Amino acid sequence: MARRFGGKWSLALRVVPWALLAVGIKFVLHRLGWEVISLSPLFSGLLAATVFLLGFMITGVLTDYKESEKIPGEIASGLEAMGDELWVLSRSKAVPEARIALGKVVRLGDAVMDWFYGRLPTPGLHDALNDISASYPVLEAGGMPANYLARLRQEQAGLRRLLIRVQVIRETHFVSSGYAIAQLMAGLLVAGLLLARIEPMREGHFFVGLITFLVVYLIRLIGDLDDPFEYESGSGGPDEVSLQPIEDARDRLRKRVETAG
Repeated sequence: MARRFGGKWSLALRVVPWALLAVGIKFVLHRLGWEVISLSPLFSGLLAATVFLLGFMITGVLTDYKESEKIPGEIASGLEAMGDELWVLSRSKAVPEARIALGKVVRLGDAVMDWFYGRLPTPGLHDALNDISASYPVLEAGGMPANYLARLRQEQAGLRRLLIRVQVIRETHFVSSGYAIAQLMAGLLVAGLLLARIEPMREGHFFVGLITFLVVYLIRLIGDLDDPFEYESGSGGPDEVSLQPIEDARDRLRKRVETAG
């Protein structure tokens, strides 16, 4: 259902079942008479501390997220810059090998997308990147100007740096111990509300469902923001960074190959 409705509400739709489950458990515990904790102002302090901690963690992961938003555009820019250099040379007929190298840049764009979606392992991505390096001696021997070759090497190095940065972002989670304490506090808070006597009963069910929705939503949101390139697991949602710039760059590069000399 979350996939179908999508958009900004997809995360909320995935969290609603947890809130309904908490309400159901609260109803059962009330019927069984197992509400053994008296509601006190300490619950308000625990709720405030939990939300503060979750807010602090969101602020932390937003730094990497804002950086990650720029990466697909920079990758697309690097691919097209390399393609432009080779396309100009192939059109001028000055360096016949440039068209072959341009095809390798297109295949590198395909490899980048396959890597993002988990269809290509990281070594395969670097093999596609290094395959362009194998063309440099041939291009140089074929008469490629030194300044063109230097720019190609510079753009290739920039692409390698960006792809390694994406890999680090994917594999590094923001303060794992912070996740642990946030999840523990959220769990204790919800457990305490489930076991607390809240009268009237309808108000108890409402606040248990609402608070459960809030804390689970924030924890799931932190997880989504912490890995903005979660396409390989098939669980990517609207909070993932858009790869459309790379898709568009691939399409333009393919057209360049068709018009190359």
